[in-house]
Amino acid sequence: MTDTFSLALAQLNPTVGAIRKNMALLAMYYDRALEQCADLLVSPELLTTGYPPEDLVLKPSFQDAVEDAVLAFVETTRGKPTGVLLGTPWRVEEGLYNAALFIFDGEIRQIVLKRHLPNYGVFDEMRLFSSGAESAVINFAGRKLGVMICEDMWYDDVAADLKLAGAEMLIVLNGSPFEGDKPFLRYDLAAERVEHCHVPLVYVNQVGGQDELVFDGASFVMNSAGERVCLMRHWREEMAIVKISKDNQIAGPLAHDSHGLEALYQAMVLGLRDYVNKNGFPGVVLGLSGGIDSALSAAVAVDALGAKRVRCVMMPSPYTSQESLDDARGCAEMLGVEYESVSIEPAMQAFETMLAPIFSGKDKDITEENIQSRARGLLLMALSNKFGHMLLTTGNKSEMSVGYATIYGDMCGGYSVLKDVYKMTVFALCKWRNDQKPEGCLGPDGRVMPDNVIAKPPSAELRPDQKDEDSLPPYEILDDILECLIEKEYSLEDVVACGHDADVVRRIWKLLDRAEYKRRQAPPGVKLTSRAFGRDRRYPLTNGFTSLI
Repeated sequence: MTDTFSLALAQLNPTVGAIRKNMALLAMYYDRALEQCADLLVSPELLTTGYPPEDLVLKPSFQDAVEDAVLAFVETTRGKPTGVLLGTPWRVEEGLYNAALFIFDGEIRQIVLKRHLPNYGVFDEMRLFSSGAESAVINFAGRKLGVMICEDMWYDDVAADLKLAGAEMLIVLNGSPFEGDKPFLRYDLAAERVEHCHVPLVYVNQVGGQDELVFDGASFVMNSAGERVCLMRHWREEMAIVKISKDNQIAGPLAHDSHGLEALYQAMVLGLRDYVNKNGFPGVVLGLSGGIDSALSAAVAVDALGAKRVRCVMMPSPYTSQESLDDARGCAEMLGVEYESVSIEPAMQAFETMLAPIFSGKDKDITEENIQSRARGLLLMALSNKFGHMLLTTGNKSEMSVGYATIYGDMCGGYSVLKDVYKMTVFALCKWRNDQKPEGCLGPDGRVMPDNVIAKPPSAELRPDQKDEDSLPPYEILDDILECLIEKEYSLEDVVACGHDADVVRRIWKLLDRAEYKRRQAPPGVKLTSRAFGRDRRYPLTNGFTSLI
């Protein structure tokens, strides 16, 4: 055994399906690991394909391409002193597995197969992969390494088996998506494994955005006492060298721990940046109304992409206040974005004329309000088509929960930054961003929106003197009820026991279920909570359960 075992932890940002690009990324970091004389480079879970590959991984031609790319990389390691733990799909006999390959000196020396396949929330690995049957220790450079893959760490049996087999260190390859409090859960679980096995634990996570998921990185190392002695940066692709002595003294970087509003904001920024860049959009366009939701969406877009790639459009109607016009322009000026104003009044008049014979004798109602929203959606989609910018929709989770949004109107768009952000959190994030600029963001150093945007009562401005609270409970009440119903899955009685009026809870429950058809047609957006709409929470459109409350 050498005195010091040197690990290169490669916290990488792959692109799902881009096998050659991902392997080129691995090769670049392998060269860096060689330059720094690392004994072993450790990649995240399923690096070759990106995580999660979903049904792509079931295509035989895709599996062939993965294996060809991996074998080509394996050959490049011949005669070199640094080994690799590579996360990849891999065929073994008749099964397809989520695997970690131990590669050294031009050979695949050992294959570790994931034993516990997650099948809840955003995960559906049981329909994609076979489950490994047993765990084995890897002997390398005088060390006995116990390798686990992501979900394997969440159970005590795999670590226990590896310890029984003589493991002196646990190494975990991960593709663990971000949720608000998830980093602390990871630390707690890792500490449990360390407490039982009395060996250090190395945790390497993916970073970057993939559709509705965002991965925060934050790879770490715990010593045998359960102390976190190394932490890589959140939200950044990077490699860290960690040195472990023969008596398990560990030396490595200890970065700032991102949490709370900072973590939520950075997740929104990275999720949007990668969605736009990985899909090849030149930038984004959005409606800037003078309200808080569009202001926050614009700020996130500028921080993610830079002001030159963000185009904002004000679309006033006869009901738009001068206050909103001033706030929208002020926000655009503070962010430094391209800004235009296009009135929708001619479109409103055209639709009124077109529909007059059919609507004769009918009073104006929500129909005319929705026409305004759909006129704006049509205008923004025209700009998106003409100039290629992706349309960013600006609705928040509170509104989408209860259907306070117009399908084919303000729901038009390719991506939703605020999809998993409740309204009260929108207020908090705006105040937070006005006070500070997060690391790595491309927007201005100072304030990003006028204070009045945050202070004024929210309004859709689709009729005279309209306020959101004309139709909804105050947001502090609404958000608490929604969190009880969505994240906590409380019953009616449980929510009422939290101090809410039973009739209000019944109304919100019914609105929540009735709006499912709208959410089913909504654009994707970054997951931030434990129960994001879409992959996390899938409810039937036709649902008679509300009749029981």
